[in-house]
Parts: sequence; C-alpha cells; structure tokens
Amino acid sequence: MNEILIVVSIIIFLCVFLNRISSKFGIPVLLAFMVLGIIIKSMNPRPYESMELEVMEKACSVALIFIMFYGGFGTRMESARPVIFPASVLSTVGVAMTAALVGLFCHFVLAWGWAESFVMGSVISSTDAASVFAILRSRRLGLKNNIAPMLEVESGSNDPMSYMLTVVSLSFLNGSMSGGAAVLLIFKQLVIGGVGGWLLAKLMLSMMNSHLKPAATGFDSVMIVAVAIFSYAVPSALGGNGYLSVYIVGIMLGNYSSLVDRKTLASFFDGVTSMMQIFIFYMLGTCASVGSIHSAILPALAIFIFLSLVARPASVCSVLSLCKPRYPLWQQTFVSFVGLRGAASIVFAMMVVNNGVELQHDIFNIVFCIVLISILLQGSLIPSAARKLNIVDDEANVLKTFTDFSEEEEMSFGQIEIDAASPWKNHMVRDLDLPKNLLLVLLLRGNDRILPKGHTTLLEGDVVILCTKSYSHVSSDSIYQHRVGRNSKWAGHTIKEYPYKTNCVIVLINRGTERIIPNGDTVIEENDLLTIFDRNSTIRDFERQ
Repeated sequence: MNEILIVVSIIIFLCVFLNRISSKFGIPVLLAFMVLGIIIKSMNPRPYESMELEVMEKACSVALIFIMFYGGFGTRMESARPVIFPASVLSTVGVAMTAALVGLFCHFVLAWGWAESFVMGSVISSTDAASVFAILRSRRLGLKNNIAPMLEVESGSNDPMSYMLTVVSLSFLNGSMSGGAAVLLIFKQLVIGGVGGWLLAKLMLSMMNSHLKPAATGFDSVMIVAVAIFSYAVPSALGGNGYLSVYIVGIMLGNYSSLVDRKTLASFFDGVTSMMQIFIFYMLGTCASVGSIHSAILPALAIFIFLSLVARPASVCSVLSLCKPRYPLWQQTFVSFVGLRGAASIVFAMMVVNNGVELQHDIFNIVFCIVLISILLQGSLIPSAARKLNIVDDEANVLKTFTDFSEEEEMSFGQIEIDAASPWKNHMVRDLDLPKNLLLVLLLRGNDRILPKGHTTLLEGDVVILCTKSYSHVSSDSIYQHRVGRNSKWAGHTIKEYPYKTNCVIVLINRGTERIIPNGDTVIEENDLLTIFDRNSTIRDFERQ
C-alpha cells in the first residue's frame, strides 16, 4: 500500500514539473502525461488482462463525468448566449457529420467494414474543451467575433453526441440493433438525458437554496461533487445520456445558483478536472501497446489528415455558413483547426475495446496515435494559427468566457494625511500627478466628509482616502513579521541608515498600542514589531544579510 502511494505521489510531482516545462516551451502538458504513462508501462510490459482494462475504462468514465460537469459549470452563459445556436448545432449536427465522413473514409479508402468504420468515426468525432482552453487561458488569447465562447460551448457539449453515436455504432457492430431500434435509442438518450438533466438541475437548485444549504464553509464543494455524480447516474440508469445530463446540470448550477460561491467552486473544479485529465492521459499511455503502435501509425495518420483537412472543416463550414452572425472563411478555418481530440475519445476507445467484439483493426492504438498527433501538432500551433488568421483580439479577455471571471475588479482603500511637508499641500486635485488606476474618493477635513473634485484644494491636516486595484500578483512575495530584540543592530537607527535587503520593505511598525506607517526617518526602537513585505524571501530573517 505504501509503495503504491509513493509511486502515485511521484507521478503527480512529475506531472507538475512537466506542466512547468510545457508552459515554458509551448508544448501541451497533456502530451507529457501521455509520455509519462508510456515510460511507466515500458518498465512493466506485461499486457493488461481484460478485467484490468474494464476497471480502467470505468475509472476513466468517472473522470469524464467531472470533465463534462466542469465543461458546463465553467461556461459563462452571459458570454455564451449570443453564440448558443451555432455552438449547439456544431456539437450535434457537426459531430454527426464528422463521424459520418470519417466512417465513409475508413470504409472506402482504408477498406474497413461498415460498422467498424463508423465506430472509428464516432469515437473521434468530438473535440476536447479542456485541452483547447488550457492553451487559450495560459496564453491569454482573446478571440474576435465571440469565437472563444462558441468554442467553449461546442467543445464542452459535443461529447454526449459522440458517446451516443459510439453506443449506436457498437450495437450495429454487435449485430444487436436494427434501424428502428437505433432511432429509439437516440430518442431515449436525448430525451431522458436532456429533460432529465434539466429537471434534476431545477430540483437541485431548489433544494440547495433551501433544505440542503451547507452549514459549514467548504461543504459546497462536497455537495457539488455529489450532484455531479447523481446527475450522471440517474439518467444513465434509465437509459438516457448521462453525459448530456451532467453537462446541463453543470451549466445551470454554474450560472443560476445563488447559494454557492461560483468563483471558488470554478477554481476547485478546475483543479479536479486537471487531475482527471492527468489520469485519463496517463492511462492512455499505460494502456497503449508500444510494440503495436508501428502498425497503427499509417492508418492513424491517414485518418488524422482526413479529419483535419476534410471532415472537421466540412462540418464546421457547413454549419457556420448557414448561421447568424456570419463568420468569415478565415474564422471558420480557425474553428475547424482548433478541433483537438482528447479525453472523451480515449474513454470511448476503451469502451470499444472492452465491448467484447473481435475487432479487425487496432482501434485503441489508432486513437492513441490520433490524439498524440492532435495534441502535439494542433495544440502547439493554436496560438500561431490564431495570429496568422488574424483572429486574436488584444482588447478581448478570454477569461470572460468562464464563470470564475468577475467583471468587478477587486479594490483596495488606503489613507494619507496631508502634513506640513506633504508635496500635495495647497494643491488642487487636478494638479496632482496621480498614477493610473489611483483615485481620490473621499476627503476628511475635521468633521466634514468631502467628495473631492478636480478643483478641490488639499489643506494641511486633511486625510485623503485613496482607491486602487488590489494586489493580486502570484509569485514568491511574502509578508511576515519581525520583533526587534534587545541586542538588535536595528535599535536606535533610522530605517534609511540600515542597508536592508533588496526587494524588501517595512510597511508597518507596531509599537505597543500604536501603529506607525514608517518612512526613511522613522527610528526603530527595541521591541518594535515590524511588518515586512519581501518580494523573494525564503529565509524569513530580516536582519540576516
């Protein structure tokens, strides 16, 4: 048990390290997880038993539940509403068209059987939202014409359609389904999954805002995890599309719940989804048969080229050419290029392998190669493609697409007292050389509270209340406290007399009940408690040089 935990923790450490490398060199991090799985598998080349593969499939299916839920929960409907129609058509009709075209290619060009051809097309017909937006968010790529929210909704919602097509095509491969039964299955999947998800979301919202309101902070996250699992399991048990249901519930809870702190929960599920992505891509690497990949490379390359240059562009252009607002050809080209294959294709490929039917072609390893090429090639080129096609909008904020975006900036307030030596004394507000994003919001003069205008003159004794953006830089910055001891070389000296460390400043002195905001002439006394801001402190000893 301990050995397993040690290995798992080491793998996670390696994944975090690889994430830093991928961010530095622009290589999608999911590729690193896949390669890591291959390396671990090569250390133990024993083939997996069917039972082990079935357990892996179920575990990856559970991981996909959280990925789908966050796909909905993280979508900000205020931004997505203008493009909801083209995105929805892309995620349904577009996916079906892509699957059909790939199926026809496999049958007529690669000479596969009909059923197996459409199984292949169904498995890789959806795109991966997490991979795309990990790149867009890390590069802060704002896109023109609401393309970012359209990609978010389309890629976040097309997995249920791909799953449904995979189930139907597998049934034909088994020879257990007729045309009429296929239509009935699709109807059940859509109705039970869609309507059931909507009803469950309404029920959950009602209960969470009243009877099930958590009594303690932090239980919101626990409750939402249970909601995600429940919203998949119930419709799925009734023969519906559980992935569609969990996506709908995610959208409604992420946008219309007044109970939860959506920003905090979005961050929580962002971390959970990242772990699920790591797990699925790591499993793909461990399940892939490295010795058999060479025979899958050529068909995978052929399918990928057809998928990228024909099937995906044809489906995207067919849909977007008929939708309003109109999208120029170069924008349609970018949308089709961003169709990365990812976690859902891996899970559905595992489902095909574990179906029990003898396959004529190595679908799993072919999907492995397609995902590998897609992540490596397309993923790395997305920023360049956006700039080459003139899609980047420097004024747009891609973070507005997500529910953890806040229109309101966090603000901080402070105060300055105008003394006899202040350079602001006897000056009007409009004559002050104020930095950008700094505003004088209130002036305290005796018992008077004055809203300062441009012509307001600051007088000695005035207290000025300032407003600016909150500090939010994430780095090794730290704030800590230091007590001046009896034998300290600080005692009796002014701050400007002591050559303290670079990037380090005293921001507050607590002296008994008095709080002092220091300047260079402030004398440090024995027993003072110094509050220190340090840009890169690792050893919190202010007096150590």
